[in-house]
Amino acid sequence: MTLTTLLALAAAALALHAAPASAHGDEDHAAPRRYDAAKVEETPFGHEGNPANVRRVIPLGMSDAMRFTPADITVQRGETVKFVVRNDGKLLHEMVLGTPADLKAHAALMQKFPEMEHASPNMAHVKPGASGEIVWQFTKAGDFQFACLQPGHFEAGMLGRVLVAGDAPAMTQGEVRRIDKAQGKLTLRHGPIANLEMPGMTMVFKVSDPRLLENLREGDTVRFSAERVNGAIAVTAIEPAASAAR
Repeated sequence: MTLTTLLALAAAALALHAAPASAHGDEDHAAPRRYDAAKVEETPFGHEGNPANVRRVIPLGMSDAMRFTPADITVQRGETVKFVVRNDGKLLHEMVLGTPADLKAHAALMQKFPEMEHASPNMAHVKPGASGEIVWQFTKAGDFQFACLQPGHFEAGMLGRVLVAGDAPAMTQGEVRRIDKAQGKLTLRHGPIANLEMPGMTMVFKVSDPRLLENLREGDTVRFSAERVNGAIAVTAIEPAASAAR
């Protein structure tokens, strides 16, 4: 969120403050957005992602204890992820991605103008018991945050961290030994995985997105990336080994 955007929000808030308005988030903003490449705007922490390029789906819970679960997420620069944001509480909550400075400024506006309404691709307002989505491509390495900016929630500590690491890990060659679509798992006989300091072996991996299994067959030779995702090692990208030689 740029300074220009914040000023625009402040102007909108002043206008709303002068006239009757419904509370921020009364409208249902949880429905998935329609992606339009022509309207994508770059920010210091990336831009709205194309759903067709999603490499990983990250479930995220919000509670009335003013906490996100998980509250610490690591992604790779250039990665497009989909956050599936679930409101487990009885209060309205939201997830807003941004820099620490932007989120602090936005939270101050929400405290001053709690009736302010707005929507942006870096945020999901979610009613109790519902779920929302954010699809985002992190184009710059750095330390960013996400927060609930409903009045008082940010101040109560409802925020989390997104660490955007440098380049995506190098791919490792392997052979598909078994595919378990029901469990979202894949058995690979593979060479050393440098970023995990793992020697070559045959291992069962989770996949970060079930769609990664769609075009695979047992016996395929592949190149893949594996990373730690929410505490478990998962395959986050996979492609036929032949595609790298083209």
